[in-house]
Amino acid sequence: MIRINLLATAKPKKTGRRFAMPRITTDLAPNSLLVGAALLVLWAAGSYYDHWRLESAHERLQADLNDANRNIATLNKVKQAYLQRQKEYDAVKRRFDVIDQLRAAQVGPVALLSDLSTTVNKTDGVWLLNMKDDGATVSLDGVALGPTNVANLMTNLRKSGYYKNVELHDTYQEDNQKIQTFSFSLVCEKAKA
Repeated sequence: MIRINLLATAKPKKTGRRFAMPRITTDLAPNSLLVGAALLVLWAAGSYYDHWRLESAHERLQADLNDANRNIATLNKVKQAYLQRQKEYDAVKRRFDVIDQLRAAQVGPVALLSDLSTTVNKTDGVWLLNMKDDGATVSLDGVALGPTNVANLMTNLRKSGYYKNVELHDTYQEDNQKIQTFSFSLVCEKAKA
């Protein structure tokens, strides 16, 4: 309850004012201490709640950081294993590439004989008796049933792609046999050397 005293109890000092100011007094002095204490308790509770909330967030973040560090360590192991496997793969791939290059560049007796065999088998009435590989050229000696068969062999050798120049060195007819045959000698220049 608020009381206002409008009666002047003492003579006011002359201050230049004509009227005395009224005084206000309250009977709330004990209640204001309780209100202050309650405010202090509320402030302390709020501060404790904020501190607890921040500590909980800190603990969660710390746990997430530890999990992330474990994941990083695991992923680093996986990365190292991957890089090791990649090195092994590259080494094996280089070996296979070298083998493939050697196979592609292989021009040896096997490829020569295989191609020559295929070409002669496609030509009717021709048999080879002798073959000599001189590096850049191949000399062939054989027997044919007729000059047309020799010409077909020369055409098939050019078409095979393995020889670029096929020249007839000499040919002659064998007379001392029951069947008429022609002996021939060819010189072929290799296209793939």
